[in-house]
Amino acid sequence: MRRVARGDTAAFDEFYRRTAAWLTVRLRRRCADDDIVADVLQETYLSVWRAAHTYSGAAVGGSAVGWLWTIAARRLVDAFRRRARTAAIPDAAAEPLVTSSAEDVVLAGDVGGELGVALAELAPELRQVITAMAIDGMTVQETASALGLPEGTVKTRARRARIALRKAL
Repeated sequence: MRRVARGDTAAFDEFYRRTAAWLTVRLRRRCADDDIVADVLQETYLSVWRAAHTYSGAAVGGSAVGWLWTIAARRLVDAFRRRARTAAIPDAAAEPLVTSSAEDVVLAGDVGGELGVALAELAPELRQVITAMAIDGMTVQETASALGLPEGTVKTRARRARIALRKAL
């Protein structure tokens, strides 16, 4: 590392040759994305080249490989943070428009006003269950067999739908 700090490219090449495969394997254990691993590897060795003069190593009981791993781990965390910041958040305008089904249009006409609006805002799976039970008058067992769901699921969805409707109304 002292030779690298003095700008000796042959020493740096030797350091790279001895540690790059090991560091690559270690980074891949923590990140499956080969592009990120390659970027982190490059940033790590660039940092080593630039900061070799700051390495105190054996004087403080450390090793060059430990120092290298510390730099690489920090660069990997930085890469994860960059990726999280630049992840595209879908724009509301870019979301596909959902059109109402024919049943929903008829139901909204039959059940008007605030209740119709509240029903329309329910998740489809909740709306199916509450419509079958409350409007069509089906029992839990009949709803379960009609929708092909377990009875427990029907009961849970009906409860969630009622809670959502109470909040909306």
